[in-house]
Amino acid sequence: MFLQNAISKRMHDKNPVKVALIGAGKFGSMFLSQVPSTNGLEVSVIADLKPENAIKACKNVGWNDDLIKKTKFVDQGVEAIKLDEVDVVIESTGFPSAGIEHARQAFQNGKHIVMVNVEADVLAGAALVKEAKSAGVVYSMAYGDQPALTAEIVEWARASGFHVTSAGKGTRYQPIYHKSTPSTVWDYYGLTHEDAHKAGMNPKMFNSFLDGTKSALEMAAIANACELEVPTNGLLFPPCGMDDLAEILKPKNFGGLLEKNGQVEVVSSLERDGRPVFKDLRWGVFAVLQAPNDYAASCFKQYGMNTDNTGQFSAMYKPFHLIGMELNISIFSAALLNQATGQTQTFTGDVVATTKRNLQKGEILDGEGGETVWGKLVPSKTSLSTGALPIGLAHGIKLKNDVKENEIMKWTDVDFSSNDPAISYRKSMENDFKFLLD
Repeated sequence: MFLQNAISKRMHDKNPVKVALIGAGKFGSMFLSQVPSTNGLEVSVIADLKPENAIKACKNVGWNDDLIKKTKFVDQGVEAIKLDEVDVVIESTGFPSAGIEHARQAFQNGKHIVMVNVEADVLAGAALVKEAKSAGVVYSMAYGDQPALTAEIVEWARASGFHVTSAGKGTRYQPIYHKSTPSTVWDYYGLTHEDAHKAGMNPKMFNSFLDGTKSALEMAAIANACELEVPTNGLLFPPCGMDDLAEILKPKNFGGLLEKNGQVEVVSSLERDGRPVFKDLRWGVFAVLQAPNDYAASCFKQYGMNTDNTGQFSAMYKPFHLIGMELNISIFSAALLNQATGQTQTFTGDVVATTKRNLQKGEILDGEGGETVWGKLVPSKTSLSTGALPIGLAHGIKLKNDVKENEIMKWTDVDFSSNDPAISYRKSMENDFKFLLD
């Protein structure tokens, strides 16, 4: 109860943790829904490009008029960050360049930041963590999102003395999804365009989950936080249920699918023929453990753990996650314990822009979840050695060359400005990791 004890003290002192939320979309709304029932926390300000939408979101999740009146609403994240009455910033925009800017502004203003924006974290997390430490503030993954929840299981396993063979999450996957676009996404989800529109569902955002980009980003975040390896040539997305994690997600030399003993992977909730996987893990996270000795393996069996056919491997998993509704754990951990709920440690995995079709010189890339590219997970050493274009920067940028379908795009394929703040920040981080090429 160490976290609850710290919260109780702040309540006793009438000094709640004060929060700035940047981006009042789905994640932000789920967080906001918990605020009225959370002791020791106060949202001082909400920044959204359309403040009226943020006010509407507060009303939709149950805020009363008094709580709304007590909260500032602004249209610029930087304005929210600079307010004195802010301890922790939540970056929930989903835009990599905005995420980098807001994180750096938080550092400069002495504010902790919870980075919901996994796109920014994968693009430049190693550099952002370094800068946060220099500023003496916490830079944290968002508890409730799958990377932080996976990192928690990995930490539990390692602290308990187990080797982590693999870690990751579940999702809905078929190979054809890599070609999905905002125009086709609702067909794959079994929704009509009209129903999706009425529900306010963003086709580009939902397509980023479907086409493999979001899975790649989240696995890169886990690999970089937990110092795990990534597959050489992208995620496999094997169909796999909860009971089969230990059998399938173990190294090849033990009869599994993994090329390395200690890597990330995503399991599919669909068989390749479209049938649902038995006891799928679509909404969950997992880690596969390897017993350090025969006695530990025997305990797996004695205590009802699901194991592989050798009994050496078992899995711990969490079948669900509540994204923004769990975010308070990160906020309180940063503000009260000065601890991150997961944080980039290295630059092991990268996510690179990969073409969905033949692209022609002069076309403009439309980024994550769009019509032109999807994000593929590769080792950072590969992305650096080939000069690959990160998916986080493949938006609003013009092609200088024709690029064939299924090709990884390169910096030399696009017309970019080195003066762009996000590009220059990423380039600086790449320079710091040139030792990977030695």
